[in-house]
Amino acid sequence: MKLITKKWLLGAVLCLSSQLVNAQDWANLKRFQEENGKLAAPAPSENRVVFMGNSITEGWKNTSPEFFNNRPYINRGISGQTTPQMLIRFHQDVVNLKPKVVVMLCGINDIAGNTGPSTLEMIEDNIAAMAEIARANKISVVLSSILPAFDFPWKPGMEPANKVISLNKWIKEYAATNKLIYLDYFSVMKDERNGLSKELAKDGIHPTKAGYAIMEPLAEKAIAQALKKKIK
Repeated sequence: MKLITKKWLLGAVLCLSSQLVNAQDWANLKRFQEENGKLAAPAPSENRVVFMGNSITEGWKNTSPEFFNNRPYINRGISGQTTPQMLIRFHQDVVNLKPKVVVMLCGINDIAGNTGPSTLEMIEDNIAAMAEIARANKISVVLSSILPAFDFPWKPGMEPANKVISLNKWIKEYAATNKLIYLDYFSVMKDERNGLSKELAKDGIHPTKAGYAIMEPLAEKAIAQALKKKIK
């Protein structure tokens, strides 16, 4: 009985320790630290691009690796992340890598409340802050629309569709006002519910290969436009 109790206590302590470590690294700064350290500075002619985002960005490299292979594209998506977490790691995972362009795809997990309740204004402030940091460091910014979302499989019943539409409207207007590139995935991917079809996302959130196949040429076009822009 004492042995079982000791094992249980040891397991509980280890679990608690793991939770404390994760809480201390709330933005998951450790995730890419080693990879970033091994990454050489870009060559003068290299058009390096960093993709900053959540599981949709992270899953892109896993589902459609050929899009990233043999291109100067660096994927810095972390599953489940919200904009405040991305803002914390923006210097480490974007600025310090010295890209010419950053492609930001973020906001859906904020709407889902992954790190607590967020108003649209809070999300907008974080997106604007990241864009301002990028521009201050002479990095061209591509602001992606949030993908359509009718429901969250991990938090059903939140009815995110209208919030996505409202946030995308702000992102588009902010991009226009600040002369940034707006990358519109939403308009070409939405279904009649303003969500994603099973063909494009089996769970309604995370794109399938068919979903990424729609996104890829749009991203390429936006990157080409961003590379032509002069940052003041």
